[in-house]
Amino acid sequence: MPARWMEVVLSNWNDALARLEPPARIAPPISGDEQQARLEKARRLTRELGAEALLVHADASIAYFAGLHWGASERLTALWLPVTGEPLLICPYFEQGSVSAGLQIKAELRLWQEDESPYALIGQAMRDAGLSTLAVDPSMSFEMVYRLGRETGLSLLEAGPVIRGCRMCKSPAELAIMQQAMAMTLEVQKVTAKVLHEGMTTTEVTNFIEAAHRKLGASGNSFCVVQFGRGTAYPHGLPGVQVLKENDLVLVDTGCFVQGYTSDITRTYSFGKPTDAQRRIWDIEKEAQAAAFARVEVDVPAEEVDAAVRAVLVRHGLGPDYRLPGTPHRTGHGIGLSIHEAPFIVRGDKTRLDVGMCFSDEPMIVVPADNGQEFGVRLEDHIHVTEKGAAWFTPPQPDILTV
Repeated sequence: MPARWMEVVLSNWNDALARLEPPARIAPPISGDEQQARLEKARRLTRELGAEALLVHADASIAYFAGLHWGASERLTALWLPVTGEPLLICPYFEQGSVSAGLQIKAELRLWQEDESPYALIGQAMRDAGLSTLAVDPSMSFEMVYRLGRETGLSLLEAGPVIRGCRMCKSPAELAIMQQAMAMTLEVQKVTAKVLHEGMTTTEVTNFIEAAHRKLGASGNSFCVVQFGRGTAYPHGLPGVQVLKENDLVLVDTGCFVQGYTSDITRTYSFGKPTDAQRRIWDIEKEAQAAAFARVEVDVPAEEVDAAVRAVLVRHGLGPDYRLPGTPHRTGHGIGLSIHEAPFIVRGDKTRLDVGMCFSDEPMIVVPADNGQEFGVRLEDHIHVTEKGAAWFTPPQPDILTV
């Protein structure tokens, strides 16, 4: 790569970052009152499930219920919430300082040493409260659930209805945080398209997106997928570093974190002149995305939104079902503290849409190599359900040459 070319790229990169301005105010975190309301709803749903207490595993759900941003690992950290009484936070002894600093609810810490069993603490808490039936977070590993049952003798239920029942419908405060994250990522998508140069690598683009998200006030990328040319034909990309060439299709799928909530937007556009086939598929993709949006309304099963997309594809001679050329995966996924969470916009998910549900609209179309070309088009924006139907977090991409 000529040194002079690199100077131009770096200059464009730095100039683009310099023009980015963070919002005047970052959306506030979830209030203490709202977190208490979440606990009360979880208690009610746990009781309705037929359990006497709920065990919430580390990661997104413990952030949701306790405000504690703590990744899951082989060391159990979990929130124990009885339907009546105060919650407990079970965690390793040596982590108590960090956990106490991050915990946003009032909960007694029950600590275990490295040579002790955390499951014994859960069993003891249940016995002390005279309880025997525990609803367990489905995100816990099989090994953890197996050991919990074996060591305590408790009756265990799967707590998916409780966790999903609380997390699926977002509050106004959650929607405000997600709206800000989405707006940041859309701005990053737009500026990224302007700094692309022939010879640029996917690694360089990813690094720029990370810097741009941070410049806007986010805590960095929540994830980033950058693909050029034939790499766009693979929904989650090809491994290795790709180099941008004139007339390549570019697919950028990325998001950022704001107050623990993530954004997720994909743009596909031509770095140069698109082929007639690329234009045709891009236009069908946009039509399919619009069909999904139009089908969203309260009480519609999630799978019907996916069906609306498949009908568009079949009308254009694509598919059917998951066959290529066509859409090889679901139309969308829920989003919030996790990039992928309930509901899922796919055949078989009969979840009835309700106000506050948030999910992606991304019916990616893949054209395999045996059709003479190899490329894919994914347009992804996110929807939140209102009493009047669907609402976009971000406006969809207008055309194949404009982000």
